[in-house]
Amino acid sequence: MSRRSLLRALGGTAALGALAGCGVPAAYVAPGDRAVADESTADKKLTWANWPLYIDTDDKNPNRRPTLDAFEKRTGISVDYVEEINDNDEFFGKISPALMNHQSTGRDLIVISDWMCARFVRLGWVQEMDRARQPNVAKYLDPLLRTPAFDKGRRFTVPWQSGITGIAYNRKKLGREIRHVKDLWASDLKGRVTLLSGLDESFALLMQGNGVDITTWTADDFHNVCDEVEREIHRGQIRRFTGNDYTKDLVSGDVLACQAYSGDVIQLQADNPDIRFVVPEEGAELWADSLMIPNRALHKANAERLIDYYYDPEAAAALAAWVTYVCPVPAAREVLAASKDKDTAALADNPLIFPDATMRGRLAVARDITSTERVEFAKRWNRIVGL
Repeated sequence: MSRRSLLRALGGTAALGALAGCGVPAAYVAPGDRAVADESTADKKLTWANWPLYIDTDDKNPNRRPTLDAFEKRTGISVDYVEEINDNDEFFGKISPALMNHQSTGRDLIVISDWMCARFVRLGWVQEMDRARQPNVAKYLDPLLRTPAFDKGRRFTVPWQSGITGIAYNRKKLGREIRHVKDLWASDLKGRVTLLSGLDESFALLMQGNGVDITTWTADDFHNVCDEVEREIHRGQIRRFTGNDYTKDLVSGDVLACQAYSGDVIQLQADNPDIRFVVPEEGAELWADSLMIPNRALHKANAERLIDYYYDPEAAAALAAWVTYVCPVPAAREVLAASKDKDTAALADNPLIFPDATMRGRLAVARDITSTERVEFAKRWNRIVGL
């Protein structure tokens, strides 16, 4: 399942979108009712919900997680690590009854995509973190990720891993370079292009192709993108809309160019160096899956300590070498570069893990879709893509 999950059909999405707006008074939790007595000092444990395949594992024993094992040994804190998140909306539905009813979710730490984090922050369902307990976060968090529109100053969220939505293509089969978003509409790609089906995953890059600043985009910008996509559908340019299965089409050659995630392409390139990933000259979307501490978590201080541990450059480097997404700790690059293992050291020079200055200048974090906008936008987008 994609970590950048596609939206569900309108019925579920509209209901969740309506709930996410503070127009439902019972759903919002005021700051004074979010915390309970912290048991961290007496109870050295925490429960952490994450996505599958999103932490380093031992090559010989997949049940061992070296960085997490090291944290437990260093701190004496036992971590119940649960790989239970397969879809942002699905997980929202799973824990929302407890949160809206001012109850514990049974989890001290969760990881979800930033567009969904925005919903939790608006609803008051997560606790502000104590940065005094997180000196590594304060020091090492990538400046590009420090202040998204939904959480200025990152008071409630901390990126776990980051990534780029750009364009992947088969350089050998296409026979030329791709440099712009609008290159997807070229005649030699007719019927050989895919776009991501999820509203939150797809719209920002297409807006950037139109010269839009995605940090301040408007409703008109969104509808202009929809008009453009509808024209390309009618021309037969777009083969289909996809989730993460776009990788199969790209590998098989059925598709020559597509919207793609940087982390996926690194993995594909291991088997096929002809597959390229490009950050278009107009720019690309930088996104993150972020850590949050839900309301009424019993081990808040332990969770804050774990988050800060992963912002130590040594731990961040070990994690980055395994998951190969954009590392939110740029200082980890020097750690990898110093590795005695040649393949590990080479990762330090991979711009899809540590974007270089030119690439960084083209990256932007899109403002999130508000709850009011979501119902209208999801209705139009889902009709276009057939959800």
